[in-house]
Amino acid sequence: MTPPPDQVRRADLVLEGGGVKGVALAGAVVELARNGYAFPRVAGSSAGAVAGCLVAALQAAGEPVARLEDVLRAVDLRRFRDVSGIGRLPLVGRGLALLAHDGLYDGRYLERFLTGALGELGVRTFGDLRLPDPGTSLSPAQSSRLVVTASDLSRRRLARLPWDLPSYGVDPDDYPVARAVRASSAIPFFFRPVVQPTPDGDATWVDGGLLSNFPVDLFDRTDGAPPRWPTFGVRLTARPGTPPATHPVHGPFGIGLAALDTLLTDQDAAHVEDPCTVVRTVFVPTDGVSAVDFGLDDAAQDALSAAGTAAARSFLAGWDWPSYLRQCRGGTPLPVASSRVAPDQPGLW
Repeated sequence: MTPPPDQVRRADLVLEGGGVKGVALAGAVVELARNGYAFPRVAGSSAGAVAGCLVAALQAAGEPVARLEDVLRAVDLRRFRDVSGIGRLPLVGRGLALLAHDGLYDGRYLERFLTGALGELGVRTFGDLRLPDPGTSLSPAQSSRLVVTASDLSRRRLARLPWDLPSYGVDPDDYPVARAVRASSAIPFFFRPVVQPTPDGDATWVDGGLLSNFPVDLFDRTDGAPPRWPTFGVRLTARPGTPPATHPVHGPFGIGLAALDTLLTDQDAAHVEDPCTVVRTVFVPTDGVSAVDFGLDDAAQDALSAAGTAAARSFLAGWDWPSYLRQCRGGTPLPVASSRVAPDQPGLW
């Protein structure tokens, strides 16, 4: 049940990428919303960008965040393997598509789906997601409900969209949100990169998880003032210290797939193990599910969503905003050996 408006609390939200495992993000986010949280700003990479853009659009439209699960479950994961042209040739088609277009699959299905889903909520460009907020330390150019990350292979840097769009000669208010999310989700070799024209030549954007799959500090204040509300992160891995499972890897294709999975999963490991990051992060164990298992059945998707719900419930049982402020924002830091927090207490919202 959604609490009355006077009980709504705020938290910015950062969602990790993880391909098809992103179904688990919906369970976690909806559970946070059911417990009274609204999300002024949302950031995400890859699957986190997909879920994040829908959360931002639902809130901008005044719709309940609980709709997120229904929208994401309407995605046909099998259609992510969209091929066209030479890619449809028997036997050699996908290999030729990889050589000719730098990706096995087009990636157009996701962009078309999001264009429709966002359009129904009145969102087409980043201009529809502007967030006036004079109390933030972010610059006026960063006044957006949504930030998604892409890895710019041409400039060898992380592109934070829409924040960095002006450096590409693009007006953020005119840039399609669905196109930015497609870029953030373009897993190398699986999906065609998004090519963005700039005054200095074309930029090539691929999955943001290559450079930062979990930018949990993106919205942190930089002016020394205490935060007005927390940032919650949602990761698609078990808590630090949990022994990982061992999966056999065979053959060159298996090695390549495992390498991508490892890169996308473990990109921010050292950063995430910081105690003040751990304490504000929902850890959803998704071990055993590959980021590129586009044949994931309904039962597996249900299990992922349930895992997200359970993880968020466990997180909220231990979240303590005043303790976080004292220990991580100007007070006594948390000891490295422990990340436990006291039971929930009323916070300053």
